Amino acid sequence: MSYAGVIGHERVIDLLETESGRPAQAYLFVGPASVGKAALATRFAAELLGVSDERGHRLVMSGNHPDLVLVEPEGAASLGVDQAREVVRRAAMAPVEYERTVFLFPEAGAMTDQAANALLKTLEEPLADVVFLLVAESEEDLPMTVASRCRSVQVARVPHDQIVAALTGRGVESDSAEAMALVSGGRPGLALALMTRPEVADFRRTWLGVPSRVTPRPGDGQRLAAEILDELGPLVEEAVDEGMTAERAQRARRRVEMSLIVSGLEILASWYTDAAALQMGGPVRNQDVELATLTNVSPRRAVRCAEMTLDAVIDIQANLRRELVLANLFSALGAEEG
Repeated sequence: MSYAGVIGHERVIDLLETESGRPAQAYLFVGPASVGKAALATRFAAELLGVSDERGHRLVMSGNHPDLVLVEPEGAASLGVDQAREVVRRAAMAPVEYERTVFLFPEAGAMTDQAANALLKTLEEPLADVVFLLVAESEEDLPMTVASRCRSVQVARVPHDQIVAALTGRGVESDSAEAMALVSGGRPGLALALMTRPEVADFRRTWLGVPSRVTPRPGDGQRLAAEILDELGPLVEEAVDEGMTAERAQRARRRVEMSLIVSGLEILASWYTDAAALQMGGPVRNQDVELATLTNVSPRRAVRCAEMTLDAVIDIQANLRRELVLANLFSALGAEEG
């Protein structure tokens, strides 16, 4: 029951099932946004807590199991030192129902250096009845003193066909499932969040149409960036559960928007990659793009534009201002093609 509903990640699940018998003190789940890290960590928590019935599973998934401590950022900001000290205090207490207590940090990357220092001694001194599960996009998101004391669990993107199969198995029509899987870019969480949205196909077409719309004029780049971000609104809101608190909803919106922007940039980069590949005799990934449009930019420029687009992914993930990153990119792409 623990891993029911998880899309892909068979090797990770096998690893976690093996680990559950004799778990380490701390685990760090790392991988791209919306790829399923938190889902796997939460289900691993259920295993560690000996959950075997539907009621217990629901308690874990909702964060209400008495031996599961959910440690989330304060408000929309960070995991602070006061929270870390409370974790240390709670770790010294006996479990309530089961033989161990599990601390789950679904956004461990928000941990401050002061909080990390407060946790360090607890992580350094193994406790038989305590397991820490931290989730982040990269080990670099955490202070090295914390990351180095965790067993790393790498969570990769899921193959396209597996996401399509999972969506059709949930009642999504095959054409829609294909479009959602393409937009998700191997991120099951994003695919599930988009499952009921008819705008998904339009989202991909919008990004594939960017090369024909960019100009070197900054104003045009700003308008195109604003338009794209406006189109994300309905997709982002759909991914936020109505029962979330305002703070959790705000963080969820931010995560989904980032995943969508990164996915859009990857789609855009794939257009430029196709432009270079077509003219150099290589394969074309986006079979639904009119091939004649791919010759509008030279192979050299196409490669350069793909590199600039992927550089923008790094800037977005570094939490730089998103509209500014996109506006600057679109202007730069227009100048490169001009």
